[in-house]
Amino acid sequence: MPKTQKYFGTDGIRGRVGEFPLVPDFLTKLGWAVGQRINKGTVLIGKDTRLSGYMIEAALTAGLTAAGCNVLVTGPIPTPAVAFLSKHLPDVTLGIMISASHNPYQDNGVKLFCHHGFKLPDQIEQSIEETMQEPMQSVPAEDYGKVERLSTAKKEYIEHCLNAVSKQLSLDGLHIVLDCAHGATYHVAPIIFEKLGAKLTLIGHQPDGININNGVGSTAPQKLQETVLDEKADLGIAFDGDGDRVAMVNEKGELLDGDDILYIILKGNHLQGGIVGTLMTNLSLELAVRNTGLEFCRANVGDRYVLEKLKQNNWTLGGENSGHIIDLAVTTTGDGIVSALLALSCLVNAGTSLSKLTKDFNKCPQVLINIAVSQKPQALDNPQLLQEVETVEQALGDRGRVLLRLSGTEPVIRVMVEGTNEQEVNHFAEQLAGCVRQCYA
Repeated sequence: MPKTQKYFGTDGIRGRVGEFPLVPDFLTKLGWAVGQRINKGTVLIGKDTRLSGYMIEAALTAGLTAAGCNVLVTGPIPTPAVAFLSKHLPDVTLGIMISASHNPYQDNGVKLFCHHGFKLPDQIEQSIEETMQEPMQSVPAEDYGKVERLSTAKKEYIEHCLNAVSKQLSLDGLHIVLDCAHGATYHVAPIIFEKLGAKLTLIGHQPDGININNGVGSTAPQKLQETVLDEKADLGIAFDGDGDRVAMVNEKGELLDGDDILYIILKGNHLQGGIVGTLMTNLSLELAVRNTGLEFCRANVGDRYVLEKLKQNNWTLGGENSGHIIDLAVTTTGDGIVSALLALSCLVNAGTSLSKLTKDFNKCPQVLINIAVSQKPQALDNPQLLQEVETVEQALGDRGRVLLRLSGTEPVIRVMVEGTNEQEVNHFAEQLAGCVRQCYA
């Protein structure tokens, strides 16, 4: 079901800082509305390294305390840490993460987690939006909430990540290049991998408030690939700005996306039931899963939809090729650090290299083109475009597939073409992208 909320998208509220809705008065009202919805509970607030996080944290805190809520602030911490702490701290009613994930520093956002560690259901987001239409009234002065810093947040999340893998896991002898995207993992990921014995070369670990995701991280892996080769490292790992995505690089400098990482975890574990992918998941992963005797199903793009399918099917493992991977045995949301550790555990147990571990995983050529639009349409229903899609699908037949979708977080239309012939896939992707630009750009 498509989301119908006015402010909340597929991953919370997101936008350009200083433009509605990421302005102080709206954010204060949002904090107050959240406080009204949870009836004066305790709210945990984390953030990534964007400079604008200070303003957003202060505005949300003002609204929450005016509604009578107590607030715990953590400072910079990954999104999955907020999810974990929301679930495991007994007094926390709700968690808030301030981040725009892999977007540039000019953007920011607000993600909400319930006390079970999952992102808020659509119906609760809807009720918050409805409350925002009411006049904002503060509680009496003696009932205002208090604000405290949770000094143990970093330590508790590090212990959680280490507990997610076997106590016997040792990364001794592995040289890893770690790219923290100048984001929320910069001060926790190095500690975790060093504790497990890895030799580290660090990049993207010096945030200044505006360099998050700038030429580094899982969405810009070129520097990681170059550094792995230059350092003759065994592998590289890159997170995005808020730490819920991961990409890896093998010893040859080749990039491994979320599909590759899911394949590694699949290969190294005795799973039951099935695995959830998305509409963007490469066909080769679906075939690999089915070849093991497990089931495979596709969800809409977005980790919340992967989670929904996992719960419906009572399965534990799923993810996106973007690097959002959820293992419900250990996490409640995408966790880049935990996902990397799960893959490394399989690597160490296999006693081989990343390139050899994935040598029999030959992905179908898949091209994704993102087209920026000045105003995102409500639906991709242009007759000319629909006719073009039908023409391409007929030409591909059973040798490939086409997917067009609106981004849930950016003013972007995504064109994906997948098939067995790389030249054909490239040609049709450019053809469709040209049609999208003509119709919408």
